[in-house]
Amino acid sequence: MRIGITGHQRLNDAAAWQWVGDAIRSELSIFSPPLVGITSLAIGADQLLARLVLERGGQIHAILPYQDIERSFLLEDLPAFRQLVDQAEIEVLDTPGTDQDSYLAAGLRVADLSDLLIAVWDGQPADGKGGTADVVAYAERKGVPLVYINPVTRSVQRVGVVPSPIDPSD
Repeated sequence: MRIGITGHQRLNDAAAWQWVGDAIRSELSIFSPPLVGITSLAIGADQLLARLVLERGGQIHAILPYQDIERSFLLEDLPAFRQLVDQAEIEVLDTPGTDQDSYLAAGLRVADLSDLLIAVWDGQPADGKGGTADVVAYAERKGVPLVYINPVTRSVQRVGVVPSPIDPSD
């Protein structure tokens, strides 16, 4: 099962990351191995999915928007990025245009390769070209099954043919 991710890099409520991680972990739990996480390895949601897929013994297919992507990271975020890159199969895009054009191309590629796309998203418009809203809209048009994980309302919504996680208390 190839599970892609699009989503926020930072949350206003940093404590919400624990809830998001639990929600993603719950979604991953319904799928049998092998799992492949499809991610651009940006900080936040992308790296969280990568770590959780690796935790389940899965593999990472990283879609990097451009060759020198490290220039887009804060210095303190580079070690975590590099650690995940070392554990991933890497695909680097060569998209003409701006960085935002490259981010959009990477997001669309993630959606194209995914059997299921998880969107860690508050439902708001994208801050710039290639943001979560753009990738979600593309995935919806293509009919990619989606799981919306809203870190603000702390709700999960499934769209498409996506089974629900099994509640262990049943």
